[in-house]
Amino acid sequence: MTKLLIVDDEETILKQLKWAYKKEYDILTAVSAKEAIDAVRTENPELMILDLSLTPGSGLLEGFQVLDDSLDISPGLKVVVITGHDDRENALKALEAGAVDFYSKPAEIEELRIILHRAAYIHSLETELADLTKSLKPGGDFEGIIAMSPSMLDVFETVRKVATTDISVLITGESGTGKELIARAIHNRSGRNDKPFIPINCGAIPENLLESELFGHEKGSFTGADSSRSGKFETANGGTLFLDEIGELPLALQVKILRFLQDQVIERVGGQQPIQVDVRVIAATNRELAGMIEERTFREDLFYRINTIAISLPPLKERGDDVLLLAMRFLYQYRNEFSKTVRGFSQAAQMSLYNYPWPGNVRELENRVKRAVIMSTGRIIQPADLDLPIHDDVREDGPGSPENPTLIATNGSVSLKEARDNTEKRLILNTLLRCAGNVSAASQELDVSRPTLHDLMNKHGIDPAEFRPPSKKK
Repeated sequence: MTKLLIVDDEETILKQLKWAYKKEYDILTAVSAKEAIDAVRTENPELMILDLSLTPGSGLLEGFQVLDDSLDISPGLKVVVITGHDDRENALKALEAGAVDFYSKPAEIEELRIILHRAAYIHSLETELADLTKSLKPGGDFEGIIAMSPSMLDVFETVRKVATTDISVLITGESGTGKELIARAIHNRSGRNDKPFIPINCGAIPENLLESELFGHEKGSFTGADSSRSGKFETANGGTLFLDEIGELPLALQVKILRFLQDQVIERVGGQQPIQVDVRVIAATNRELAGMIEERTFREDLFYRINTIAISLPPLKERGDDVLLLAMRFLYQYRNEFSKTVRGFSQAAQMSLYNYPWPGNVRELENRVKRAVIMSTGRIIQPADLDLPIHDDVREDGPGSPENPTLIATNGSVSLKEARDNTEKRLILNTLLRCAGNVSAASQELDVSRPTLHDLMNKHGIDPAEFRPPSKKK
């Protein structure tokens, strides 16, 4: 059971909150800063409710110190701070210091319950990411590729199936989607993994030099060829040659690539002797090769040779929760690299991450998070640190949508009531999704009566029938 530490110097409040949440959490209590820090250190709770005004007359310094010390001891701890009525300035200061949410006294049990559920969800997501990162670190299953979306899991399954063969693979997808990472994963899971993996970007080398780069040349074969030189095909002998952006190959070189794929033989520029090599070719492109075939800029016979198995990588904007998983992974990476104290993303930053279309895909996400870690002056990254706009809408496939009802988007100026309504709606949607539209089961999971749940569904315009299997929707 999730541990919840309640820190307040008023015994009546401690008893009230302990009684209210004892069925959902393993409750710990503390009435002083010392007790709170000791509990964090020894019990390692996942959640904390912290009253910033711990000692009457001492101001809020003690409460903020408990927040700082607790997060230093347990960076993954999710702290909900309780402040005085309408004390928004200190609440925002607490969020910048690392609190996950805030609430104004007097506490209303149901609303605070929703905030705690959201904090627990974020903690579970981060824990899942940490476990996933460990299992997918370099040398692991997929060379550190982080993904949980169904489309990417399908890609991984295809990699498993094709890696042990020697068939040609064509990887397609927009720039920045990770085509080379997938190619490396295929190589590393193949019987060639102890031999070279040689990548070459066909669009980054001038056409007059590309043939020599690929096939090598003999001494004196052209001006400047002062000695013989092996090309990438020979260097990759026994291993894998990754031809990135193969759509940029000129037609003359396409013929030579086709010949190699047919008989595994190459000739150096200026050479007369065929050279037998054993190389697996994996190709990738962000271009539409079928259209290039119609335009006669790409050979149809080469296309079918390299396209025995096709792997299509989805753009980042279609990968749902992978956006936040990747963002958190990059945050951990660059936080350690630059010795920064940032711990996570604000809710507004999360919404900006989800709603931004990511034209540069994963590469752009990594660069923006890296920039944010460097530029952030607080412990929580804000949209401005990412240089992203604040959104109050959601993508059709993003959080809060019917296809992915995990989060409801808000903007940085949202009121506390709106934020709670959004969180309340998200919890109801998630619960109905898990319970397949069964209102009785959902009301038990949410610990509210059926009439109360019906009122809440009416309030948010939620129809439980939409979550039922087709045969039970009537």
